[in-house]
Amino acid sequence: MSQKEPDFWVLEYVTITQDPRTGLVVAIGGTERAADILQRTGFLSAPGPRGDYHRLPHALPFEEQRLKATAASHALLTTGHSVHLDPALNTLATPDGERDAALRYLAQLAERTFAAKTSSEVAEVLTEIAAPVHGLLPLVREVVVRAWNAAIRQDAHGEEAGPVARLGDTTDSLSHAAYLIHLARDHIASTPREPAAPSLPPSPAPARRTP
Repeated sequence: MSQKEPDFWVLEYVTITQDPRTGLVVAIGGTERAADILQRTGFLSAPGPRGDYHRLPHALPFEEQRLKATAASHALLTTGHSVHLDPALNTLATPDGERDAALRYLAQLAERTFAAKTSSEVAEVLTEIAAPVHGLLPLVREVVVRAWNAAIRQDAHGEEAGPVARLGDTTDSLSHAAYLIHLARDHIASTPREPAAPSLPPSPAPARRTP
């Protein structure tokens, strides 16, 4: 017997997040009651292509944006609304939680490498480091590229200073390092295991002498 899907009031869900294009903190979804709570906690109503939405005022410092977004989220939750709050806007989140998790992950990789007993286990660790999309080195390179671009944009003279230019050069080095590690990973993963030593047949029992 097939079960009937439950009814979800999707429009009552409220998502509070920071728009990556404009930097504005926006709240999307919700009923008129939710709109009233958002407006009482500092959000402004604004027309959108698919109906009205709410946003915080322009030029609001980021920490104040976080405070208002967290306050609005908890006010909505206490009145029974379902809310998704961007973790980056949650002032009650554990400080440096993601950084601590990243450090634990790196420590675990080091332990796995030290404890590896087969070539496949070593190859698995190298995959974590140099995988083309989600490997550690490609992700680090992406961070360096963004930092390089930000440094160029913020340069008042519009020129790349020597250290900033060399920062750009490191992105090529990171790409090359990831490439070499990936080659090593492929070689290790394709290395055949040493065949086990063949077992020798049991020695024949010595002949018994007849008296």
